[in-house]
Amino acid sequence: MSRGPDAATLLRRALERDARAQGCAITIGALHSTRWASATFIGAQHRLTLDAPDDAALAHWLGALPEVELTLRGHLVADAMVTAIARSDGRTEATIEVLTVEA
Repeated sequence: MSRGPDAATLLRRALERDARAQGCAITIGALHSTRWASATFIGAQHRLTLDAPDDAALAHWLGALPEVELTLRGHLVADAMVTAIARSDGRTEATIEVLTVEA
């Protein structure tokens, strides 16, 4: 019996869905997740890179990402931040780090 997609898969889908809704055509490349726990929470730290055309919609979406409500079934996004942005030849590559906790 399958429990459904893991947090990393749900995160990837949520980011792609939200970017698309904001008019951004992103491609998520590498996505690495590490299990994480505190005294009260269990979750994962995710680090991913994405590639997209460099335009105003992408700049706005990346700037707003820390405040976006991403819906992940069975998980909450506790923190999301853009940690690096590189622009070249009309393209943007961004690194994003996200902390999820099990709900």
